[in-house]
Amino acid sequence: MASVPSPYDTLGIPGFTFADLHQAARLRELHARFVDAVRKDEPELWAQWAQHSEMPEALGAVARGNLIVAMAPHVSRFVSRLFSVGAEAEALVAATHAYDVLFRFKIDFVRRRALPLLKGGAHVEATAEDHAFVGPADALLEAKIAHLGCDLLDREAALRAEGSESDKAAVAAGIESLKRWCAAHLHDPRYRGWVVFRFPENLDYDHLVQITRPDPALQEQIVGPESKLRRRQGFQLTDARYTPRENLSEIHYCVLCHERDKDSCSKGIHDKAGAVAINPLGIPMAGCPLDEKISEMHTLRKRGDAIGALAIVTVDNPMCPGTGHRICNDCMKACIYQKQEPVNIPQVETGVLTDVLGLPWGVEMYGLLTRWNPLNIKRPYALPYNGKNVLVVGLGPAGYTLSHYLLNEGFGVVAIDGLKIEPLPDDITGTAIGGALQVAPRPIRDWSEIYRPTDERVLEGFGGVSEYGITVRWDKNFLTLIHLTLARREKLKIYGGVRFGGALPIDEAWANGIDHVAIAAGAGRPTIIDIKNNLIRGIRKASDFLMALQLTGAFKRDTLSNLQARLPAVVIGGGLTGVDTATELMAYYPIQVEKMLHRYDALVRDLGVTRVHGMLDPEEQGILDEFLQHGRVVKTERARAAAAGEQPDFVPMLRSWGGVTLAYRKRLQDAPAYRLNHEEVTKALEEGISVTENMNPVEAVPDEFGHVK
Repeated sequence: MASVPSPYDTLGIPGFTFADLHQAARLRELHARFVDAVRKDEPELWAQWAQHSEMPEALGAVARGNLIVAMAPHVSRFVSRLFSVGAEAEALVAATHAYDVLFRFKIDFVRRRALPLLKGGAHVEATAEDHAFVGPADALLEAKIAHLGCDLLDREAALRAEGSESDKAAVAAGIESLKRWCAAHLHDPRYRGWVVFRFPENLDYDHLVQITRPDPALQEQIVGPESKLRRRQGFQLTDARYTPRENLSEIHYCVLCHERDKDSCSKGIHDKAGAVAINPLGIPMAGCPLDEKISEMHTLRKRGDAIGALAIVTVDNPMCPGTGHRICNDCMKACIYQKQEPVNIPQVETGVLTDVLGLPWGVEMYGLLTRWNPLNIKRPYALPYNGKNVLVVGLGPAGYTLSHYLLNEGFGVVAIDGLKIEPLPDDITGTAIGGALQVAPRPIRDWSEIYRPTDERVLEGFGGVSEYGITVRWDKNFLTLIHLTLARREKLKIYGGVRFGGALPIDEAWANGIDHVAIAAGAGRPTIIDIKNNLIRGIRKASDFLMALQLTGAFKRDTLSNLQARLPAVVIGGGLTGVDTATELMAYYPIQVEKMLHRYDALVRDLGVTRVHGMLDPEEQGILDEFLQHGRVVKTERARAAAAGEQPDFVPMLRSWGGVTLAYRKRLQDAPAYRLNHEEVTKALEEGISVTENMNPVEAVPDEFGHVK
């Protein structure tokens, strides 16, 4: 049985323990040890880096990028030694290069040999003489074909210089056969997961989302194609991230344009006058708002160096678990590819983080790189406490990011939020008395120790809108990672359930040693729509609905909390909050009626039918009957699906009960969600919601009980 790691265990760099990595003075000593190692291994490189640190602007953009790419492997090797993960890091390098054959085959064979056969929409049928590969269309078959294709290309090149005509003919026949097989199966749904058959589509900005209009009498109604519908199951993670193979495919698609100072994903696309250019949807193509070194990150990860790639990311984006996949896409909007699908940079960024978290001590490596990162010439290691204290109001993305930067500059931070924040276990955060760390955090060897399925994860309250306002298309375990990383800082105190100006007046803050107050409370005021009866029962504001759904745990089957929603439901607005609300309501309804049926059956067993129904007024009785009927249908579908060995399909029944409609006053193409992140609209349509465009609300009509009808 493996022993529980101690914070005082010795690390791979002599003289350092896990506990030392949480002390500012020891981080400075660690940095000195790193400097000595680089100076010894590559004195010329260190001299260039030292000069760059003294005069950052002396180097041009290309030289700076190349210098960072040269230094990042030293950080990676040092961190690998520190945590004794050299063998695992080398295994990741080997696994990365094992995929090289796929990308060579994709470019040199599929794109250059097979794709031309499909030019102009031509269709190719594989003949009996063509290669027939038997077996499942999985990654093993994909690799087998790639190796075969590359072998044929190598033999062709060798025979071109010297070889018999019969050998040349045999190789040519093999290439022709495989070429036709690839062309015939390129768009076969069975091979949809193959990266060798995945090529970017041209962009049509008016048709970024696949839609159908099912009702000729209501042309404003839009749904997604039936073939794209997904069977979402409650609040499990809905959008799995790319695999390493898929992320590497995106990296190979990237042209690594930092080497020519053309990395518009980071710096934006500008017109001849130097102004930020605007895309056809009217969105400025300003690039990454953090100026993240994206192309440099791709370069390191392409080599298999995930630790070096993460070190590059955390220079500009230390809170990177809170960005990336399904959160931001400014980089994609400004990708050098503007006429075809861009590189999926957010997937790669999150993939780099996930690769590191998958290594032993990955949680510790990420945390260390937020406090100590030699690539960050402005602040390579956190400074000791300077005696000044800052009150940060709000612990959403702005608040927790600001807290991080203040801590690294040596400030003490008291962070408060109106939401109740669940504390993390003391053993993994450490304990402090009087602002000094008394017991260091127990190190976490495996990411799985703190990882939980999204429908089982404890709702921590930390992260503001990231906790309650973002759906489970995003893995909120990353929010737990940020929470843990900050909760371990000895000069940070986090208090939930505190309203600034109410429970904590500003005079009291000054009296308790606060030197500065930073307001990071966000912009959460709900929109009040100017329609008649806009606040009658049955109408909720989207932010209120999402907060009630997430923070009370109403979406969990085993919680007592209730959140009543009825179908048909209409969500008014075309922004990302509206899209989130529509998808979560669609997923919540089956859980709600199942919970109601389960509780009703339990009450009837305990109290009897007469007594249960005797407690209800006519309105409540009608709602109960509605929910019980729907709950039985949901229960029946679950039983059918279980017997068939498949996932339940709730979309047809939800639609038969009226479904969930997103109503927007303009065209779908004009909606903020479409213009800013059309992938969110695509994902929502896949879950079965409908969109009705060109509809402006006028009045909420009440029923006989005063509830919206």
